Amino acid sequence: MKSSGESGPTFSVGELAGKFGLETHVLRYWEEVGLLAPARDGAGRRRYTADDVVRVASVLSSKVAGMSLEQIQVLLAAGDDDAGAPERHRLLEAHLAELDRRQEEIERSRRMTEHALECRAHDIATCPNFRAHVAELVDGTRTWPDLHDVHAAARAGEPA
Repeated sequence: MKSSGESGPTFSVGELAGKFGLETHVLRYWEEVGLLAPARDGAGRRRYTADDVVRVASVLSSKVAGMSLEQIQVLLAAGDDDAGAPERHRLLEAHLAELDRRQEEIERSRRMTEHALECRAHDIATCPNFRAHVAELVDGTRTWPDLHDVHAAARAGEPA
């Protein structure tokens, strides 16, 4: 960490990445897609300020909340005016709806797992209650690719 005079300490890309347990290429990519805009020193090296540290923490917190980088870009859009407020509100409302849908899936999966744990049937496919759980797949109202996409997106931390 170097001091940059009155603007406070700055961090190299390696120092900032290390602070959050990230690889340096992650910060470079976030710069490429517009999430970060570090200052440069006289030799052209990236120098991150305290505001950049907060911004990285904001990106990481938003990712943990299940947001994509595209969604995070909208949330962190520069400027103090309210021009982007409607888009941010739409994005947040859509994200809440997605979280609600995912929560329903998790609750359903939890009920299925709890039932399987307590079920006397050794072959879960012969259990009437479990069969009710997979009825959407059987009757075609939900397809395996639909379920697979939802679960794959959840594992990747992205909305389906």
